[in-house]
Amino acid sequence: MAQAQGFVYEERGDGSVEIRHHGRPAAVLRGGRARRFLHEAATGDPQLAMARWTGDYRRGNERAARLHPRNARGTR
Repeated sequence: MAQAQGFVYEERGDGSVEIRHHGRPAAVLRGGRARRFLHEAATGDPQLAMARWTGDYRRGNERAARLHPRNARGTR
């Protein structure tokens, strides 16, 4: 799997966490979700954690999946 890159996060004063991808806002986590994310980022790979929490972890196989016969309903 390709390594995620371009993510940064900032912990805000109110306890929320803002995640940005290439300078653009990708997600804001609050409460328990923010605490779980901060723990995961501190104990593992922060780039991978940010990609997972924002849903930006799919790389390259979307087109192939769309063309699979199981997913090609109504396109033929």
